[in-house]
Amino acid sequence: MERNIQEIISQMTLEEKAAICSGQDFWNTIPIERLGIPSIMMTDGPHGLRKQEGEVDHLGLNQSIPATCYPTGSGLASSWNTGLAEKMGSMIGLEASAADVSIVLGPGVNIKRSPLCGRNFEYLSEDPYLSGTLAASYIQGVQSQGVGTSIKHFAVNNQEYKRMSVDAQVDERTLREIYLASFEYAIKQGQPWTVMAAYNKVNGEYCSENTRLLTNILREEWGFEGAVISDWGAVNERDLGVAAGMDLEMPSSNGVGSKKIIDAVQSGRLSEAALDQSVDRILTLIFKAIDNRKEKGTVDHEVQHLKAREIAGECMVLLKNEGDILPIGIKDSVAVIGAFARKPRYQGGGSSHILPTRLDTVYEELVKIAGADARIRYAAGYPLDTDTIDEELIQEAVEAARQSQVAVIVAGLPERYESEGFDRKHLQLPDNQRRLIEAVAAEQANVVVVLSNGGPLEMPWLDNVKAVLEAYLGGQASGGAVADLLYGLVNPSGKLAETFPKKLIHNPSYLNFPGDGETAEYREGIFVGYRHYDTRDVEPLFPFGFGLSYTQYEYTGLQLSHKTIQDTDRLNVTAKIRNIGRMAGKEVIQLYVRDIESTLPRPSKELKGYAKVSLQPGEETTVQFELDKRSFAYYDTKHQDWIVETGEFEILIGSSSRNIELRDTVAVESSTVLIQTITRHSTFADLLQHPLGASIMEAIGQHEATDNTLGEGMDELILNTSLHNASMMSNGLFTEETLQSILAAVNN
Repeated sequence: MERNIQEIISQMTLEEKAAICSGQDFWNTIPIERLGIPSIMMTDGPHGLRKQEGEVDHLGLNQSIPATCYPTGSGLASSWNTGLAEKMGSMIGLEASAADVSIVLGPGVNIKRSPLCGRNFEYLSEDPYLSGTLAASYIQGVQSQGVGTSIKHFAVNNQEYKRMSVDAQVDERTLREIYLASFEYAIKQGQPWTVMAAYNKVNGEYCSENTRLLTNILREEWGFEGAVISDWGAVNERDLGVAAGMDLEMPSSNGVGSKKIIDAVQSGRLSEAALDQSVDRILTLIFKAIDNRKEKGTVDHEVQHLKAREIAGECMVLLKNEGDILPIGIKDSVAVIGAFARKPRYQGGGSSHILPTRLDTVYEELVKIAGADARIRYAAGYPLDTDTIDEELIQEAVEAARQSQVAVIVAGLPERYESEGFDRKHLQLPDNQRRLIEAVAAEQANVVVVLSNGGPLEMPWLDNVKAVLEAYLGGQASGGAVADLLYGLVNPSGKLAETFPKKLIHNPSYLNFPGDGETAEYREGIFVGYRHYDTRDVEPLFPFGFGLSYTQYEYTGLQLSHKTIQDTDRLNVTAKIRNIGRMAGKEVIQLYVRDIESTLPRPSKELKGYAKVSLQPGEETTVQFELDKRSFAYYDTKHQDWIVETGEFEILIGSSSRNIELRDTVAVESSTVLIQTITRHSTFADLLQHPLGASIMEAIGQHEATDNTLGEGMDELILNTSLHNASMMSNGLFTEETLQSILAAVNN
């Protein structure tokens, strides 16, 4: 239905314009009945629907309606499957549509700067390309159901400690290449209806009133046309937010925000035209939600649950499988150990907490698959409500393990260890679980550890167990998905979307996380995650992109469409992958790019493409990637643009960032001529890089000014001498007049 938004705005009073820029309550926008403006509802995501049941309370704490709980972001990202992300999004969108919800608050694409961030379970990856592409697919899936999304938290929201006020201090290149890039990919490809402004400050300004973020970058550079909403309670000064491009304040501020807007307009501090822009975007959002609303239908929760099980199975990562202990034989006797095996940890804590429609457990699902003759016994092993070591429970578990062929220990992090609202203190399992693993492994050689956690763990017990399955927080069907994988009904195909360090101190942000409470300094720069571990050759526990399978794959036939390209061209890359094992499976082929020689620090490799393929035993397929300018570029802060340096780049194909199977090189010629302004304090090396520099150097004879017998060190010393210093120390051979004539020649 077509509507004249400008006509509606012209009929609104100043008070109505100000009012509609805030929520009506915790979840709904304000309706204006006399103008035919309805209210729409938004609710929490991103891994399921959290819609409050009954009347909306002022804190949004009422119990939510039952909904399907899917894997959290850390699990979804480990699928490395954009099609799966889109499917999960569409399932969530379907339930939202049936519940008359117009906007799902998600996905979360903040970068995993530190494994300690308490909300990392909700975020996707340490890599912006992987985060952005998966998020775009998720967004498209949700919005295919006529329901909008709100990508969050924009921007640089990488910790829970003082998250509502901390000032994230990050240099421009790092901001662009790491922390904004995940949003950029997702916004340009996925076109979310809304963007959620974060609580924190970025370089001194609150995100909710940061003109550079919300207007200059988001709208003017990236072309975002939707509405910006605040994180709940993230508004600092409401009138400054409107001026910066922050449209909708959530939740209701009970008239406080509206009054500030009215006062600012009446005093002239805020133009009514700026207010009208926000009102325009809010009305466009509201009517878009109404016009895209699908006919209300019913949701088959059994079908949704089966889809959740399928998705969870593809998100889990097999980290170790010594002696091919997995899959377990259907007739093997199994000791299932760990309280999480019957009372699972399947989702994160905080605002995204879903009330599941049903809940599978590992123990019950293993029994179901094994059937009537199942030889499966259970032992709790540890209490859930405390870290205290209970030796009686441990001895019961050891005895169960002795009487079985295989011991499956389900371990992980209780919600009190990781949740929205606080950061983790360490990367260790609770003491009682660590002791349990050690005690069982001392008596039983065949130990399999299944982990339920939102982020990386240190594993001092790793050498003592045969297998480790990282199940992450797999949602309500995770118990069934674990059972499918352990018995080999599903072949594991997940790959880590984050690096697991051997020790927390190896993480690049270790010395600067979470900061002093006032500021968090991002001193590690662009070297986040595998960019740090691979470039500085710090051996991780498990590298980015790593994951095992019950079958094996062979990589061959790397081909580049061209050996030399302009940076404005596209490069097609193909490679062949064959399943050389005995079981059908899925493999993730990863493409990394390395700048062989750069004038500025760059990571040893960066992910620029990936593909997940399904192969039967003996089957081979060809995967294709297309690389563009951004695949080779860095962000140049002087020119405020993405720049490719002329030179050779290595194309790397592998199964993880540390396991490169194929490689080739391409020469890329830059279309950008970077002309540096030469000043008195520029060096002779700077002058040589200028288009006129070589001829000027030859004219003044500076390139022959050294005795070659003094070696390259002296040449370097002279090249790194400033023009001003050369003039001062040349005894009149290089005069001030000569210096001025050079500056005039190169800069004019």
